[in-house]
Amino acid sequence: MTDRIEEFLSAVKSAFAGNSLVKLKLAGYHGGEPDLKSIDVKKIVAKGVEKFSFTFHYKTRDIIKNQIQPEALGNLRIALRDEFRSAQLATTEFDLSFERNGDKIRLKRIDVAGREAPSTEHNRAKNRPLSETNKPYLHALGITGKDGVVRNDAQDKFRQINKMVEIFAPLIQAIKADKPRIVDMGAGKGYLDFALYDYLANVANRPAEIVGVEMRDKLVEDGNATAAQSGFGGLSFQPGTILDHDATGADAVIALHACDTATDDAIFKGIAAGASLIAVAPCCHKQIRRQMEAGKPQDTLSNLLRHGIFMERQAEMVTDALRALYLELNGYRTKVFEFVSDAHTPKNNLIVAEKDGRAGRDRDAILKQIADTKAMFGIERHYLEGLLGL
Repeated sequence: MTDRIEEFLSAVKSAFAGNSLVKLKLAGYHGGEPDLKSIDVKKIVAKGVEKFSFTFHYKTRDIIKNQIQPEALGNLRIALRDEFRSAQLATTEFDLSFERNGDKIRLKRIDVAGREAPSTEHNRAKNRPLSETNKPYLHALGITGKDGVVRNDAQDKFRQINKMVEIFAPLIQAIKADKPRIVDMGAGKGYLDFALYDYLANVANRPAEIVGVEMRDKLVEDGNATAAQSGFGGLSFQPGTILDHDATGADAVIALHACDTATDDAIFKGIAAGASLIAVAPCCHKQIRRQMEAGKPQDTLSNLLRHGIFMERQAEMVTDALRALYLELNGYRTKVFEFVSDAHTPKNNLIVAEKDGRAGRDRDAILKQIADTKAMFGIERHYLEGLLGL
């Protein structure tokens, strides 16, 4: 088995060194990382250094990591031995397939001709959902200048917007409604709302209605004016609080960085509306942290909670873990993941809940998990419990 893996890696190494590597793909993942599907590998030259560029394909996102040859080959060796059942190496001269079944490995080589290797120049032009920047809303939001070019001080925000669209668009497109109604709770300036509507209407050709709910009247007024100027007839902004808004008929409820229990308000409104999708990026976790500080967590947690920074992080994890359990209790399949780099914002976790008739069936087991978690961390009551009548 080891010899066959080394034979395959030798072919990869030679193709890399000889500039004949076209593509390497690893599939059939069966490791322990949630939602990882496959990996694509290519050769790049970044700042004069030759590297392997790995694109990790997850269910809802892609992550790119560039590695120098020794590190890359070591990781490939582990992947082929323990994590992936198949790999396909394409070079300018031959294709080499790798198939592993238990301890047995099969290699198959097919010679090819007339194939050229792709450029190894590191392409900094990102494949973004929103490539057209000459849009009125981008200028109104301060992302672009009058010339339609993204401003230097807004590059990070533009990347963040594109990343959010990249994540949210497939979730919206998976909703079965012909014209899904999306409610953004605490919309602010509506960065996501404008970008998502633009993508769905003008790129994906997916009709949708988006409503941004915002307390500040000036932001509501500005948002509606910009939507009209952009010709976005299905995008509107409405004044009010999250709890006061009537979300009846919403197919999706989203909330980005709604502070502390405002995130729970959004989750509750989504559950009450029977929304197919609830997606929230929580911000602040004061309600649970105060209870953890005042309560009596189990003694074994004392070393984790005696430092303020650890208490803060643990409170975030416990709060969001309980939120996921309450969603599952109400018939949602949930997952939690990082949706933008922490270089842009430290509040970068996204809870995605999709309505699933199979979820929440073992109600007693979920209630026990909730009770055990609360007891472990000295929590009397999660704010969301009161909203849900638990």
